[in-house]
Amino acid sequence: MLITILAALTLLGIPLLTAGIALLTERPVQPVRVRPLNSDSDAKAGLITFVLWAILTGAGVAAVLVVDFYSVIGSDRGQEIADAFRFLTALAVPVGALVVSVIVYSMLRRGSAGDLPPDGPAFDGRGAFPRLWLGVTAALTLLVMIYPGLWTLNDVIKKHDHPDLVIEVAAMQWTWLMEYPDYGLKNQTEIVIPVDKKVTFNITSRDVVHSFWVPAFLMKVDAIPGHTTSISLVADDLGDYSDEPLYRLQCAELCGLSHANMRVPVRVVTNEEFDDWVAQKSAAAR
Repeated sequence: MLITILAALTLLGIPLLTAGIALLTERPVQPVRVRPLNSDSDAKAGLITFVLWAILTGAGVAAVLVVDFYSVIGSDRGQEIADAFRFLTALAVPVGALVVSVIVYSMLRRGSAGDLPPDGPAFDGRGAFPRLWLGVTAALTLLVMIYPGLWTLNDVIKKHDHPDLVIEVAAMQWTWLMEYPDYGLKNQTEIVIPVDKKVTFNITSRDVVHSFWVPAFLMKVDAIPGHTTSISLVADDLGDYSDEPLYRLQCAELCGLSHANMRVPVRVVTNEEFDDWVAQKSAAAR
């Protein structure tokens, strides 16, 4: 009953509050000052827009090439994903710059003449320009489909034929358990892998759908009950969750009450440190 009363008060209160604010802030209508249309010819308008587009495109592409979109890229596959993202962003900059250029020119130069002029003659879409536009856009679409589409996707999802390390990952509400079958280690609550080694993660779930995500590696895949998914990578930089929070295994699929707390630390260590860790865990398990 209380919830029903609160819902009714909310539904009635919002319109009443809005109407009250409108009455209190009501002011006389001011006449609209019409700014006359300028006398720019189509050629001049096109030139101004083009110059503005060129400036915005140059600045935008330069920023894309300089800005680091990801603060940490800790794997070879992650680097390929970051390169693909940078490439696609660079392709998007000219399109966005064209839209902004037309809007800015229209706001600052065109003005208003009150009543709109009648429509001009119909454009039937024939001639060299439509063919050129179709050819350029088709070529760009084909380019993006090949790279980064098919090219990068194939490299990112490809499994290692002969990995140096295999880790079996089991997700459950609300933690992760790791098994290192080559070393006889089970039920580990952290991921420790050696730097510059081929690692394959075989991932499944014991209850509901989860999502395996290590932000530093820039890779993510679902953990599905009764099914095994895989991620292969080479961690090419040392990293530790205690120093960099992006080195963590985090569930990225809403899975229940403690979803946000479903994370375990990740460490990328030297080969000697990895061997020491394995020896320590093996001794503790005896």
